[in-house]
Amino acid sequence: MGDGTELGRVRGLGSAHEGAHHWWRQRLTAGSNLFFLAWFMISLTRLNGFDYLSIHSWIGSAWVAVPMILLVISTCWHARLGLQVLIEDYQEDESRVVGIVLLEYFLAVIAVTAIFAILKAALTPVAG
Repeated sequence: MGDGTELGRVRGLGSAHEGAHHWWRQRLTAGSNLFFLAWFMISLTRLNGFDYLSIHSWIGSAWVAVPMILLVISTCWHARLGLQVLIEDYQEDESRVVGIVLLEYFLAVIAVTAIFAILKAALTPVAG
């Protein structure tokens, strides 16, 4: 009673009870993306110029580098959650696992590369 159909119990199909947690994480990362992107746009509009030295000295501040890193993490995590749902919903065979593994590696490479670039720009002294 209340355990689903007989065939579903035999196959091990049914709710994994993970949907609400995943849904909340997507909403939280969406909210943090909005916050950090608003900060980023406002911060860019307050710059005096967009030449190399201005941008380099701007990102050299911890008040800029840390939120930029958090923006990268939040955006990649949000993309992972959304694309995971897409893969799980539309892939029907074992290629689903391959798709999710490739997604994990792809977004990890993007995040690490972006964070490295931010840290390099923030920690390198301005020459000129």
